[in-house]
Amino acid sequence: MVNIENFTMKDTRSGFGAGLMEAAQKNDNIFALTADVTGSVKMGDFKAAYPERFIQCGIAEANMIGISAGLALSGKIPFASAFAGFISGRVYDQIRMTVAYSNLNVKIGASHSGITVGEDGATHQMMEDLGLMKMLPNMVVINPCDYNQTKMATIAAAEYNGPVYLRFGRPSVPNFTEEKPFIIGKADVMQEGSDVTIFATGHLVFPALQAANALKEQGISVEVVNIATIKPLDTEAVIASVKKTGCAVTAEEHFLNGGLGDSICQCLSRNLPAPVEMIGVDDHFGESGTPDELMAHFGLDKEHIMEACKKAISRK
Repeated sequence: MVNIENFTMKDTRSGFGAGLMEAAQKNDNIFALTADVTGSVKMGDFKAAYPERFIQCGIAEANMIGISAGLALSGKIPFASAFAGFISGRVYDQIRMTVAYSNLNVKIGASHSGITVGEDGATHQMMEDLGLMKMLPNMVVINPCDYNQTKMATIAAAEYNGPVYLRFGRPSVPNFTEEKPFIIGKADVMQEGSDVTIFATGHLVFPALQAANALKEQGISVEVVNIATIKPLDTEAVIASVKKTGCAVTAEEHFLNGGLGDSICQCLSRNLPAPVEMIGVDDHFGESGTPDELMAHFGLDKEHIMEACKKAISRK
C-alpha cells in the first residue's frame, strides 16, 4: 500500500528535465530540441551542460520534428519538447508520417498537458493528445503520475529504441512514488482491493488513492492501478484486477473520447466484460481557472472518483 500522507510537491515537467540530464550523462547521442520554451520544459540545465547537443528551433514545431527525424536517422536520440497542444496537435502530420510511419527513434516530450495548464485557457489545455498518439502505429505513449515517475520514465524512454510520446504537466503535484526503474508497458498495482478497481493515469493517480482510502473507511475495498503506459496497455494486469473486483473506474486528465477509459473498455469488452465508469472531460473544451478549480469543475477529483466507484459496484 502506498503511503500518501508523506510527500513533497513537485511539477512533473521538472522530472522530465532531471531524467533527461541523467540520461544525457550516460549517452552522448542524446540531443535536446525545443521550440522557444527552454525554461518551460526544463531543458535549461541540459543547454548549459551540453550546448553542442542542444538545438533551439524557435516557434517552429513542425521543423523541430523534421530535425529530430534527421538526427534519429544519423544515430542520435533526439528529445523534442514543447507544450502538449503544439507538439501533438499542431504537428500531427509530421509526427505521423516522419516519425511513426518510419518508426524512428524520436522522443516527444509534451509539457503543459491537460486541464491543469489552468489560466492559459482552452487553447492551451490539450486533452486529446493521448488519443491522437496512441492511434499511431509504433508509438509508445507514457503518462507518468509524479516527479519521480516522470524522471524514471524519461530515462526508460532514452533507452527504448523507437518513437515515444511522454506527457507531463506544469503545476506542482504530490510526489509520492518511489524512484525506481520504469518498465514500459507495465502497470503498477499501488493498492490491492476486492470490490472495485480504479485504473488511473497521470495527475489522477493521487486522487484515486485518496478516494480509495476514504472508501475504505466506508467498508469498500478498492484496488488502485497506476497505468503510466497508455500504449502498450498492460492487458494482463487489467484483466487480472477486474477478475478480482468485477468492475472498474477509469480516471484521467483527458477527454473521455480516445483516452485511457477507451483502452480499458476495449480490453475488457474483448476479454472480460464488466461495468466501467469513466472519470474524464466529457466532450467539452477547457476553461480558464486555477488547476484546482478546473479539476473540481470537470469532476476530476477524489469526490467524483468515489461516486463513480459506488456506481460501478452497484452495476455488478
